Amino acid sequence: MAEDDTEHPPTATPPTNGPAQEGQSADTPPAGTKRPRKRRRWLMITAGAVAFLLVATGALLWIAYRKLDGNIRTDSATDRLLAKLEAERPSRTAGARGAENILLIGSDDRSGANGSYGGEAGSQRSDTTILLHLAADRKHATAVSVPRDVMVGVPACEKPDGTLSRPALMQFNQAFETGGPACSIRTVEQLSGIRIDHYVILDFSGFKTMVDSIGGVEVCVPQPIHDKDARLDLPAGRQVLHGEQALGYVRVRESLGDGSDTQRMGRQQQFLASLIRKAQSQGVLLNPAKLWPVLNAATSSVRADGGLSSLGALYDLTQDLRGVPSADVVFLTAPRRPYHYDSDRDEFVQPQTGQLFAALRDDRQVAVRPPASVSSPGPAAGTGPTLAPGQGAGTGTTPTADAAALADTSPSASTAPTFEGRTADVDACAPH
Repeated sequence: MAEDDTEHPPTATPPTNGPAQEGQSADTPPAGTKRPRKRRRWLMITAGAVAFLLVATGALLWIAYRKLDGNIRTDSATDRLLAKLEAERPSRTAGARGAENILLIGSDDRSGANGSYGGEAGSQRSDTTILLHLAADRKHATAVSVPRDVMVGVPACEKPDGTLSRPALMQFNQAFETGGPACSIRTVEQLSGIRIDHYVILDFSGFKTMVDSIGGVEVCVPQPIHDKDARLDLPAGRQVLHGEQALGYVRVRESLGDGSDTQRMGRQQQFLASLIRKAQSQGVLLNPAKLWPVLNAATSSVRADGGLSSLGALYDLTQDLRGVPSADVVFLTAPRRPYHYDSDRDEFVQPQTGQLFAALRDDRQVAVRPPASVSSPGPAAGTGPTLAPGQGAGTGTTPTADAAALADTSPSASTAPTFEGRTADVDACAPH
């Protein structure tokens, strides 16, 4: 028989990579063909979940941002008044470009929730005023308390009813009562020659909320305090104060120390220094869980100018302050002494006050030493002229003679004195 040369398809089963596993039929695809599909399915599910979480987190952050940003109240009326008087305001010196000067005003407004603190309903004065100078290089900051009882020349200011007040000699805190924040700002600018870039107003209720949001602030009480007017009943020693107690502590005057406003300003400065130390040491600004209540309280408690009344602007300011070492954050009170014509009032001491303001105008760092035991300095040699009662009042012109003397005192850095004050890193309970 002849040999068949025709090709035939193979009839044998193709070889496999190995023997079939037990329970697996010959028709079952290899396990490796399903695993990539399962992996792809799980990757798609995971990616979808991550995308959802990112979108949800972004939405929550946007809602939170809008809430915090909406909390801040813009004082448009003050902005308009200052804009109208731009020509009368000081300009920034060449050496201070990039620096910022912020006026912090603690109002004793008795309206609304603050009515429980007594006084005439709806009345308000600047209970506390601090000029905060933030250096251009953001390496140091100076906070200067302006005594509420110091006698100053207050310029003509637009009153709430739209009429114009006359320039007059009066206590500094009356400027706020006369013409609101705009009048206080112009008074500070006139007596110091320093351009105020921003301002923040905080009332009693806002202060309490701020302190509670950070979990209280530690202070050192030198002696027991029992003061019904300030609603304060504290033993001596180191302790943490919360809202109502903290407010009473920074407000109390007659029943603690020598009863002077100078000592009260010192306690306010110690309180702020302690608050800064706590914020830095406990990482409040870096911990979202701790930061949220602080931001919510801060934005709900303040009224600010248009340039500072946004969450972004406040955040930038907070970051600038956070970067300043606490040892380079200085607190002090503008040099003052009892007013020549009324010992219950104050007047600025010259030439020291002029030297202090000149240093801030030129963005120079201010040196401080621990406060002396005597809180009210007596008359010093070399002091400037004194305003007599009624000087400048009712004349129709701004009483600027002594304000100009303050502003024109511009000694060189080498002659600037060391002022009584404290830095934010000093524990109030530590012995000096």
